[in-house]
Amino acid sequence: MLSRRSSIIAGGTIALAVLVLLAGPLTKFGVLPWSAGLGLFALGSLVAAIGGLICLGIVIRNRGGMLASGGMVAGLAAAAVLAKIITGASGVPEIHDITTDTANPPLFVSVTPALRGDGSNSITYDPAIAPKQAAAYPGVRPRTITKSPADVFDIATKAVVARGWTVVGADSATGRIEATDTSGWWGFKDDVVIRLRPDGDGTRIDIRSVSRIGRSDMGANAARIEKLMAAIAG
Repeated sequence: MLSRRSSIIAGGTIALAVLVLLAGPLTKFGVLPWSAGLGLFALGSLVAAIGGLICLGIVIRNRGGMLASGGMVAGLAAAAVLAKIITGASGVPEIHDITTDTANPPLFVSVTPALRGDGSNSITYDPAIAPKQAAAYPGVRPRTITKSPADVFDIATKAVVARGWTVVGADSATGRIEATDTSGWWGFKDDVVIRLRPDGDGTRIDIRSVSRIGRSDMGANAARIEKLMAAIAG
């Protein structure tokens, strides 16, 4: 039989784990601002992790039942998720604007500061981040393929649509496609621009991806560019 104190800890741990799960949807649907949602996620995960360890001790001492076991599982799961995020963040630089061309990055035209919203990161490229990107993401590079810009434009448009992104602007004459990728759980938005230019007998592909919020994208923009580039260039 759990003591009253242990029952409160176990129940509270489970409740916190549920709140951690709800932090994403609450942010996505505008119930919480993104900063509050992330704060709830981080603090809730940390406290739930402590509760999970306490519940683990109760279970090891054979003083717990289903409630203590549930608190242990919920708390340790929250701890594992938080640890994974912290570990992932520690290995990437605090940048959120990634491009295949740091000397002459593709420009956003249809995606405007007004569209991105108040408090969003700037879409004016900062050349100072180029060395950090080069060190962290050497695989983010332009590609030239032996297809016409018109053909590549069609391929790129289909690749964007297939990913479920919102196409904000598409101009075949200039070879520019702009789109917004919205994350499923949190509803965070990252904006992407694809630039296609004739290069000899083929087409050069450049892609830029910029997060609307946060100092670090935890590698999301670089991964997005590399996957999109592979889908377009093959």
